[in-house]
Amino acid sequence: MSDTTTDEQPPQQPPQAPDTGATVVEPGATGRFWSTRRRPSAVAALVLLAASVLLLSDLAAVRAGRSATAARRSLARELSQRPLDDVWVLVGAGVAAALGLWLLILALTPGVRGILPMRRTNPEIRAGLDRKAASMVLRDRAMEVPGVQSARVKVGRRKADVRAVAHFRELEEVGADLRARLEEAVRGLGLSRPPSLAVRVRRPERKKG
Repeated sequence: MSDTTTDEQPPQQPPQAPDTGATVVEPGATGRFWSTRRRPSAVAALVLLAASVLLLSDLAAVRAGRSATAARRSLARELSQRPLDDVWVLVGAGVAAALGLWLLILALTPGVRGILPMRRTNPEIRAGLDRKAASMVLRDRAMEVPGVQSARVKVGRRKADVRAVAHFRELEEVGADLRARLEEAVRGLGLSRPPSLAVRVRRPERKKG
């Protein structure tokens, strides 16, 4: 009898993509940048500090046996004598309500409208693109389209408004080429929420006279 040896090959595994260590985050997962709002916070803190110092100093003076300040006596007299439907009472209440509403809006809105969030390839790193810089990039791409004489681009958070002037070629052809070029340029910006394009092409205005 002869011994037969069979070499069994292990099943081949499908090739795997190299691990680059980067975690791709879906475009919709990146939120807007929130403003630190140093100035409104500083103004509110200074106003509250000044009012607290005046009130505490007046209370300390009364506790020490001195009379209250004339402003405090006048305020107490006015509050006790003026009715609620008085013009000045209503004006003061309106001003206080407006300031409170302003502070609530500042607290609940993100601000920083000039920065567009970009896609995140690393969960620990956030990047943003200035809207003016994005407008300049799209304008440069628009000027590369044959037939475009001038272009103005304004990039917002949700829409990019493009107005171009074509001095030759058909307007439909220029508009189609311009839209295709700008759609590619918008994808190249790497924004988490790419703005939609609004493209308008017209002829240059004729000089009068």
